[in-house]
Amino acid sequence: MKETLSREQLRLGMIATDPLRILGLQAIFSDGGGVEVIPLSVPGALDSSGVSVILIDSACTDHLYELLGTFRRTRPYLRLIVLGLKEDHEHIQRVIGAGAKGYLAHTASESEIRLAIDIVQDGSVWAPRKVLARLLESAAAESRNNVADPKFTEREGQVLRLLVAGRANKEIAVVLGIDVNTVKAYVGRLMRKMGVDNRIALTVQAVNRNLIS
Repeated sequence: MKETLSREQLRLGMIATDPLRILGLQAIFSDGGGVEVIPLSVPGALDSSGVSVILIDSACTDHLYELLGTFRRTRPYLRLIVLGLKEDHEHIQRVIGAGAKGYLAHTASESEIRLAIDIVQDGSVWAPRKVLARLLESAAAESRNNVADPKFTEREGQVLRLLVAGRANKEIAVVLGIDVNTVKAYVGRLMRKMGVDNRIALTVQAVNRNLIS
């Protein structure tokens, strides 16, 4: 119920200079699903409240990486998805590295946009498979350099095993009989213990370091 409520109350920010981008996004979520699309300017986005996910059209700025860095410093818990024309993997990997949680091409379909928002809102990263593969390889390399294994409580171990199994927060909550916000708190605690900042790196390190039975 709590997960459903949070989905219904999603306020989705959009930074774009082209009004057609905003109208297109509003049209996608005009089906009564409870997603409110909020047009934002760059200064307004930094001060916005109640918005948890923001889509940024890269065409609106010549300083995308600096903008992402500003968001990361001032609004670290805000989830950002970049929309862009470039589809080369190095550019997308750099966007993710700068702080975005997702990347969508301007040609993305409605279903891709919806799925990306769901994935990013759930705390994961959305990007092309080859880009995710590179991020996984990077996380694996970092894990080999970090020899000290953290200690987990029994509940943390249960959450970690379900994460590695590919379960979403809602599924983990059902399996363990806890609410979704409690699951998110456990995931955040696990990431801090492992010294990572996303769920992908967390699961990769758990597998590579044999931290789950």
